[in-house]
Parts: sequence; C-alpha cells; structure tokens
Amino acid sequence: MEDCIIVGAGPAGLTAAIYLARFHLSIRLFDCGSSRAALIPRTNNHAGYPEGVAGTELLRLMLAQAERFGAVRETLEVKRIEPLSEGFAVHAGERTFPARAVLLATGVVNHRPDAIDDATHDAALKAGLLRYCPICDAYEVTDKRIGVIGTGDHGMREALFLRGYSADVTLIAPGAEHRLDADCRGQLDAAGIARIDGPCGDFRIEGERISVGTANGRMSFDTIYPALGSRIRSGLAVAAGARASADGCLEVDDHQRTSVPGLFAAGDVVKGLDQISHAMGEAGVAATTIRNMLAEQRPLWR
Repeated sequence: MEDCIIVGAGPAGLTAAIYLARFHLSIRLFDCGSSRAALIPRTNNHAGYPEGVAGTELLRLMLAQAERFGAVRETLEVKRIEPLSEGFAVHAGERTFPARAVLLATGVVNHRPDAIDDATHDAALKAGLLRYCPICDAYEVTDKRIGVIGTGDHGMREALFLRGYSADVTLIAPGAEHRLDADCRGQLDAAGIARIDGPCGDFRIEGERISVGTANGRMSFDTIYPALGSRIRSGLAVAAGARASADGCLEVDDHQRTSVPGLFAAGDVVKGLDQISHAMGEAGVAATTIRNMLAEQRPLWR
C-alpha cells in the first residue's frame, strides 16, 4: 500500500510529489500526459527563471526532482477512486493500486473555439498567436492588436483586463451575435473596446498573425484569447463522494482536505487563480497535511 497516490502530474501534483517523497513516504504519481502547463510556450511569471521557461521544460525538471527523491511515476489514466474502510483503491488501466491517502491534482481543460482544427490550434498556441491566460502572458502582447472570443459578463471582463495592456482590443462573439446587457455594453464602450458579431471561424495563421472570419469579414490579430471558460476535471473526486461547487470546483478546507477523509485536492481543480505559483502553494500545504495525518495514524519513525 502506497502512503499517497497523486493523480495528475502538473505543477501541483509534481510539487506535492517532491514534498511527500522528501518526507520519506512511498509515492506513486499518475500522469496521463494532459497537464495544461505543457501547453505554455514560455512562462515569464515563474520566479527564478529570469528568461522564462517553457511549460514542458518546467514539468520535466519537476518530475526529475520528484523521481530523484523516490517518487514513482505511472503513465496511466486513473478511472476510479474507491474509498475503503482504510485508505483507497485507485483503479487505473487494468490494475488497482491501494493507498493510505490520495491527492487529486487533475486541473482543468480550457474550452477551445469550435471552428479551429487541432493542427492550426497547436501551431498558433506554440507561436503565441493563440493564448488562454491573460494573467500569465498579457504582458507579452503589450500594445498589440488583440482579439477576444467571448461574450456576456465573462467575455467583457477578459476584454477589459486586456485593455490594460493595449488600446486595440476587439471582442468577437463566438456565436451569431453578442449576449451583452446594457451594463456590459456601457463598460466596453467606455474602454474603447470594439464589438464584432460572429460566428467566428476559419482560423488561419498568416505570417506572424492569426486571422478569423467574422460577421464583419476576415479580421487579423497579433494574438487571440478565447474567453470561453473551462471544464473542471473533478469527476473522480465527486464520484468518490467529495463535494464540489456548482461549476465543478472541489470544496476543500484551509489544509486542502476534501469532504472525503484522506482525499485531498490542490491546483486548478480547486477554485483559485489558475496560476502555477498558486497551485504549487496549495500542493505544499496539502503534502504537509498528508504527512501529519499519516503520522497520526501510525508513527513514521525510521
């Protein structure tokens, strides 16, 4: 029986693995290869990397650090977490793994524009022509021509945030027309943000720009931000009995404990900033709490 199984190998899961392995606990880390951090061409917000670091490189270094201290990585997708009278059974592939505690760090999945094919999406993302996190990288598009795909209050708020970086921001409806109330329209007008009806589609990379078809014809931008929300990957914990908010975020206490004893959660799957630093901080709290919980159950003397 493992002391702790970690589901998810993004910044939260890997940080927890480092902490827990250094507590001399037996750790198994499940990585199905879908961390959102791997999609980051280069993050410049992460302290300690003055020239920035690619998401894939950050994950590689964190995994190497966790494995150095004894964490074991499984490239399997977890299908079910089963609470037992003592601990958990974690079902992955054709195998079942017992554990005294489980930490869920499965993150979220951004909703993509419907009308963009995978090849164009991935190439645009790699080139910085398509971006998902203004908090992470709006600095890189300072004074550029920015398109935001979205509508309603969420689309308006993202466009207003980006207006702090550029005077040239356009909000494009993902559907046939915008769904904006009078207050939203007033705030957009006051900020000088253009509004264009959709539907938007036929995305193309054209040199150093990305273009998209709209109700006003084809428009070209230095970068486009989809403001379409995300899907919280909390299903495993909810199926195991954990409480979640209406939007799917797992409910945890100040020590990252879910409503199921022994089941913890950290990172984007918990309501927060969707930031690497925030996820890592939650993981450190969760890992320390897990260690202390296990020590209360039986001594961890060597």
